[in-house]
Amino acid sequence: MYKTHFKRAKETVTWRQFARRGYSAFASLKRQVRIGVLSAATLSVAARAEAALGASPIPCAEQEDEHEERLDEVTVSGTMAPLTELQSARIVSVLSRQEIERAGVQSINDLLKLATGVDVRQRGGFGVQTDISIDGGTFDQMTLLLNGVNISNPHTGHLSMDLPVTVDDIERIEVLEGAASRVYGATAFGGAINVVTKKALPNSANKSGAEGSATARAGSFGTFEASGRVGLATGRITNNLSGGGGRSDGGTMNSDWRKGQFFYQGNWQSDDLSLDWQAGMSRKAYGANTFYSAAYPDQYERNERWMMSVGAETNGHFHLTPSVYWNRTYDNFELVRGERFGENFHQGDVYGLRLGGYFNWKLGRTAVGTELRQESILSSNLGRDLEESQYVKVRNQDGICYTRKDDRTLVSYNIEHNIVLDHWTISAGLLANMATNVNHRHRFYPGVDVAWRANTQWRVFASYNKGFRLPTFTELYYKSATHEGNKGLRPEENHSLQLGTQYRQQGLTGTLRGFYHRGRQMIDWVMYDETDTYHSTAFNLDNLGIQAEMKLDFTPLVGRDIWVQSLSIGYTYIHQDRHDETAIYKSNYALEYLRNKLVASLNHRIWDRLSANWSVRWQDRMGSYLLYDQTYIDSATGYLRGLSSNRLVSYHPYATLDVKLLWKERHYDLFVQGTNVTNHQYYDLGNIPQPGICVLAGGTLRF
Repeated sequence: MYKTHFKRAKETVTWRQFARRGYSAFASLKRQVRIGVLSAATLSVAARAEAALGASPIPCAEQEDEHEERLDEVTVSGTMAPLTELQSARIVSVLSRQEIERAGVQSINDLLKLATGVDVRQRGGFGVQTDISIDGGTFDQMTLLLNGVNISNPHTGHLSMDLPVTVDDIERIEVLEGAASRVYGATAFGGAINVVTKKALPNSANKSGAEGSATARAGSFGTFEASGRVGLATGRITNNLSGGGGRSDGGTMNSDWRKGQFFYQGNWQSDDLSLDWQAGMSRKAYGANTFYSAAYPDQYERNERWMMSVGAETNGHFHLTPSVYWNRTYDNFELVRGERFGENFHQGDVYGLRLGGYFNWKLGRTAVGTELRQESILSSNLGRDLEESQYVKVRNQDGICYTRKDDRTLVSYNIEHNIVLDHWTISAGLLANMATNVNHRHRFYPGVDVAWRANTQWRVFASYNKGFRLPTFTELYYKSATHEGNKGLRPEENHSLQLGTQYRQQGLTGTLRGFYHRGRQMIDWVMYDETDTYHSTAFNLDNLGIQAEMKLDFTPLVGRDIWVQSLSIGYTYIHQDRHDETAIYKSNYALEYLRNKLVASLNHRIWDRLSANWSVRWQDRMGSYLLYDQTYIDSATGYLRGLSSNRLVSYHPYATLDVKLLWKERHYDLFVQGTNVTNHQYYDLGNIPQPGICVLAGGTLRF
């Protein structure tokens, strides 16, 4: 569980508590507590304590710079209005900065493999081409947020994880499991993942200063990556700028890549108002190994994403939280690398405006909001045909135009009320949503979360939330030699029930959770026989599962001299039930879920400042893939083609071991990390063996 790292400040201020309850004991800790808010009502996801509690930070005591002291986080999640972690009625899984530093991972996507309820499917190494899903859902059924801003892609969920940040930029990652449409809208069908980036020096005391870091690593498969970040605090303003890039041969056939990104984040705050803004860009080009079909093994893709957002929050009796955002994605897909045959061009845009706020009164805390979101696409393949006079020239391409277009407008209204008592929290809300491409009718999505606290250690929680998701433009329109979209698809709907308990004390967190997701009109790409193409279709599908997690931090339990520093272990079991009598020969996504997932991480000291982190992951995936066991040159076209065996092969369970050795000094780190160190061959997706052992070495310089 996320622990807040803090250091002393000389200034002392007062923290006024939100309620006169037992959890208000935080006010007497004499430490700075930083609140993280997973909330659609504000862009300040890594919010200050005053954002969550309407007050100022509490004072810090002095301590040596080289030491860090951790307190249980007061993370607020799953509600429109911020509540402390102890008050919240939902559980959020958090990968802390400390866990991120220790992990021997190559990308942000690899970090999510450590989250027990998250399924990560890769078509190559280094997280370049990855699909992310939660609780047995698909990659299109989760909301991705960057510092609380929804950057999910309506073109296709395949592109959602094209983030403008690197692992070194991240403060923590929060995973909210289960439907959350009443809070996050149309894409929060099965849950939400919020990536929270680092900020510059705290500006609450009007300090000025600068900090920065630079990281480089290189190793197997001709891999090299470098990144850097600079943070500057000047009075009430903080600025953070980061950037980086890299290249690799990829480790498997046609999985080479080159990428780069930059990200800027700023904040200004006064006693009455806080402003947050961010902007970023990511660009990558990569061998898209059998992306749409193994019949064409030499595919290639280029993606570029631009994003920006501005948000504000006022203080006072009523906290206003307006925000505006824009995302643009360029996509160029080549069915045959370097050839025009089967090539597609796409430009997707998302504009959003949200007005909302929350206030406290005698009966609790109430939040209201409204959002206007516009989604559109220009394409050579997706959408409705344009008149020739309406064609739009493709950027940087001579003689090529977008010939198709589609767009939709979503208007939503939310309301939520939270009641916090000594032992109970009740949070209930409702989303009303209208989409212009679905009959212009408002549909309603309620939710209620209840938690009972026996004491400050034990908590029991239960929730019901209804979620929905609009089909992506790819699911509606994509057509090729191997795929056929379906313009008649209706929105997916999900009734999500959760029941669980959590025990927490200093150094120990244990969580047990059961869930049932009743899915209706669930969208998938399927084949009805071995010679068929993939069709975009829908059926009813239920997911039933159980999840158990335990995290131990031995330092507060035993002392800093203990050899074993931390241990975590998590397990998820999922069972699916499809309610459809139509026989399916092959499902491409929805029915290829993880039935079993076990993750475990151990961190220990070796000598002096040298430590090791071991991560084991065991997965058992349901479903099968159509085996393509030969390639040949098509005599008619001269293109490399895959030859189907017309035989289905079931996925086999596999285990991987990752290791990271870290030497940590005050101003620099040195590390060597190895992924899949047992050199085991395994498959996340059919016909695409994952890279064998990969060893990278590098270092980080802090200044």
